[in-house]
Amino acid sequence: MNLAFTPLQSRKQLRQSYENLVALANAQEALQQTRKIVWRDRGEPAVELGSIEEVFEHALRGGARAGGLGFGIRAGVNVFLLMFRIFKTPKSFRFSLIRHALLGPDTFKFAAMLGTFVTLYKLILNSLPLFTFPIPDFSPPLLPWGAQTPATPPGYESDPNWSLMTPTSDKRQTKLSKQAKAHEMWIRKKGRRWHAALAGTIAGGLAVLWERQDRRLGIAQQMFVRGLQGSWNAFSAKKGIKVPFGSVIVFSLCCGQIMYSWLLRPETIPKSYSLWISTAAKVLQPTVLVNRGFAREGRADPKDMQALIDWKYTTPRNRTLIAEALAMTAAGPIERRFSSCAETHPWLDRCTYVQVERFLEVFKWMFPIYGALHFVPALLFKRKQWVKDPPGMLWRNLLGTGRSSAFLGVFVIIYQTYFCGRFNLYELLQKSKSPALELFRKNMGHKFTLWMVGALCGLSLLVEAPKRRAELAMYVMPKALESAWVTARGRGWVQGGGRTGTSILCALGMGMVMSTYQNDPQHLSGLVRRILYQFIGPN
Repeated sequence: MNLAFTPLQSRKQLRQSYENLVALANAQEALQQTRKIVWRDRGEPAVELGSIEEVFEHALRGGARAGGLGFGIRAGVNVFLLMFRIFKTPKSFRFSLIRHALLGPDTFKFAAMLGTFVTLYKLILNSLPLFTFPIPDFSPPLLPWGAQTPATPPGYESDPNWSLMTPTSDKRQTKLSKQAKAHEMWIRKKGRRWHAALAGTIAGGLAVLWERQDRRLGIAQQMFVRGLQGSWNAFSAKKGIKVPFGSVIVFSLCCGQIMYSWLLRPETIPKSYSLWISTAAKVLQPTVLVNRGFAREGRADPKDMQALIDWKYTTPRNRTLIAEALAMTAAGPIERRFSSCAETHPWLDRCTYVQVERFLEVFKWMFPIYGALHFVPALLFKRKQWVKDPPGMLWRNLLGTGRSSAFLGVFVIIYQTYFCGRFNLYELLQKSKSPALELFRKNMGHKFTLWMVGALCGLSLLVEAPKRRAELAMYVMPKALESAWVTARGRGWVQGGGRTGTSILCALGMGMVMSTYQNDPQHLSGLVRRILYQFIGPN
């Protein structure tokens, strides 16, 4: 069907179409500006600030943005974790749980901490150059496309060979992208290192006071080890030092200290962390206490032994073996300084089945937890990849979640295999008459062996993706340092700490982190660098 329009109708339609296009363009521009407020694109140039008023405005804007972004991230993580247990709670409590996850005090405290830190950091960092002498820039000037012109050394002005090294044609130069030029300008626009260190120290020590007392230590520990990581990477790159499998070595050393403390010195690590290790290992609490008693005194508390005997899932064979061990310890300490297989896994008679069962239980338990750690950062920092290739991103994150869950399962298997293997070897060597083997058998329960097996479990990190190994090493390092510090303080080797120790530790850590970020950001881990860039930006 043909439609005929009068000239007046045609003009009205053209004008209306034009207005619609203008409105659509304005809406898209407004949406783009709104998105920039929430999310910072890569390659954002550093802001030029010439007065204290501009510095204050820049700091307040950055702090408000960081607080809002932190509020959304914390609320999103809370809701994501709540999804795995909300259907197991009564319906009358579900709305309260969702409300607490979104608008609970922890969410507001987290937002206030980030907002305060960014505000103070930007304020101090950008104010110091206004009140200090400028730094002479002796670096060669930048060409229009971002490449550097080699400076001519003194005495070489007339050397024809040197003049040949100076670029004379744009055709032989590689042009940099807008993001690369902005990043280069950021690196070239370095202030004094102590500017960023001082700003990070003051902002970190004050901002952490927003959080609850029981959470400040964990934040301070993470910031401190991140600062150590960045400082070491910068130092090793400068000196040309390279340690093969350095993350695995650090992780193993930390695990040795942590697992030793968990079994023999639980007072040196947080109680919640000790309970988490017991839950992740899928062992009974009486089993841990029995092993601790044998390792310390050669005998266990009869109440703990009886608890294993009375447990309804203990097999008849293991119940008999535990009762015999209880009768032997009634007369005094015994030679064996570790628990037997019957006391370690009383619900199974054969050690082989224990390894498979432990691995599957740990894998199933950790899958949703590691799922949140893999998917939430990917959804936040890799949105373009999700839009471009959703199946591929889904598969990569599922594979990463599976590897992380398998890593912890292998960790538990190594520990369990050591305990079963040690007891079986002890039983086998009892029949030997060799003096050397006899001496070896008597020292199999030495306390240092518990530290060694903990370090041996660190080899399970090889199951993880190489890019995540450093992150996991940085996760366990604070707990190991805390345990070593408490142990040294208990033995009188060091003094100090107190209530202000947490703020001081966080201040030192953030000073190192921000000094590295502002001057050598490539030496920080990719995750930390992206997070800092989103919250802080170039300056």
